[in-house]
Amino acid sequence: MAVGVFDLFSIGIGPSSSHTVGPMRAAAVFAEELKASGNLDRVASLRVDLYGSLAATGHGHGTMTAILLGLEGFHPEKILPEEVEDRLAAIAQTGTLQLAGSVALPYGVKDMVLRPLTILPRHTNGMTFTVSDADGAVVHSATFFSVGGGFIVREGEEDAALKELAESKKELPLPFRTAAELLGRCQSKGLSIGEIMFVNERASRTEEEIREGLLHIYSVMEGCVEVSLKREGLLPGGLKVRRRAPDWHERLMKENRGQDPDYRDPKYWQEWVNLIALAVNEENASGGRVVTAPTNGAAGIIPAVLYYALHFAPGMDKATQQDRDDVVVKFLLTAGAIGVLYKEQASISGAEVGCQGEVGSASSMAAAGLAEVMGGTPQQVENAAEIAMEHNLGLTCDPIGGLVQIPCIERNAIAAAKAINAAKMALWGDGSHRVSLDEVIVTMRETGKDMSSKYKETAMGGLAVNVVEC
Repeated sequence: MAVGVFDLFSIGIGPSSSHTVGPMRAAAVFAEELKASGNLDRVASLRVDLYGSLAATGHGHGTMTAILLGLEGFHPEKILPEEVEDRLAAIAQTGTLQLAGSVALPYGVKDMVLRPLTILPRHTNGMTFTVSDADGAVVHSATFFSVGGGFIVREGEEDAALKELAESKKELPLPFRTAAELLGRCQSKGLSIGEIMFVNERASRTEEEIREGLLHIYSVMEGCVEVSLKREGLLPGGLKVRRRAPDWHERLMKENRGQDPDYRDPKYWQEWVNLIALAVNEENASGGRVVTAPTNGAAGIIPAVLYYALHFAPGMDKATQQDRDDVVVKFLLTAGAIGVLYKEQASISGAEVGCQGEVGSASSMAAAGLAEVMGGTPQQVENAAEIAMEHNLGLTCDPIGGLVQIPCIERNAIAAAKAINAAKMALWGDGSHRVSLDEVIVTMRETGKDMSSKYKETAMGGLAVNVVEC
């Protein structure tokens, strides 16, 4: 199917969309196929092989535990954090996995085969699931790739997936693959970028479903922040990274000085943006419930910039709830349209193109969303997206210890500020600019190809090798 806004903004668990959400989704698909085949009762053994980046940083990203949950039949968008804890504790205690929720197999994290130096042709995030009967004969086997943002592709079906994508786009009222095509649609129809995306979404959902769905997405983003602000102490994983969001929130609330609890002093807008980004990514780092936006590693940027739009953009101090809901819907639709360009022309996978594909794409999407809700023309919105990505080009992905903590958490706050600045710069212009968004997207893709594999979510370069973990 054509990539839509609800593909780019999906609900899952942390800490990584490509290393946690995608593998869990692939494992769940495998388990469902096995169950549907009628061969589940023949299964006597299980083998899971992880390749490339999944193997190199799997422990820090929760890849293995996510796969265990997926093999039991859980899906990332439905499982709750408390269910995660309960099932993983049961598997660790008993040493037994409930394959497809019904067949008990002695299997755990230690049984997975890690091949960090073996890169499969399609993508560095490869995984193979194989089940055999008591005689050792293979009952079912499949290889999947987690290609970023929780998206998965099965080996051997890449061409079919591309063909299906092309065919499904023909069914859209206003299809686009490039920013030039998107701007052309805006000009010919007299619509904004967000409105073009809305028309396309209506091909598969009603207006009410789109609106309710996007407002639900934002409610999960808000809920993520609320939960994070109640947690204190150190993040899991051994780096001893201290949660900062609760203390920062307490300090900011003191600055209200008796004002209404909903009041936000404009002079502290940067601190509030930082807070939201940090809160979301601290929750993501602890394996909490987040929204891929468009990935988990970059999950804090869009919520932070949208928070800015709702609390600090001109006129929002007098906005009704209806006005605020309209802003959320318009923002996410516009950001989604820009996300489609990155997903289809380049990549949103840190393991494929570095962090420019995750944080860079999110910053670009957020800048576009903010520019649109602040009254920008399609040309200004495209300019905002271009500025944000242009100044994230070459961003590497080298998390210390393979954990989505350093530099990931602070990087979201920095990128959110870049997005806001990019939107403001674009709005002070007339939309004309020297470098197009399409040129920047192509540059990002080519830069990712040229980038050393050490800097693509392997924990083998950069900060990951130059900072002592303990």
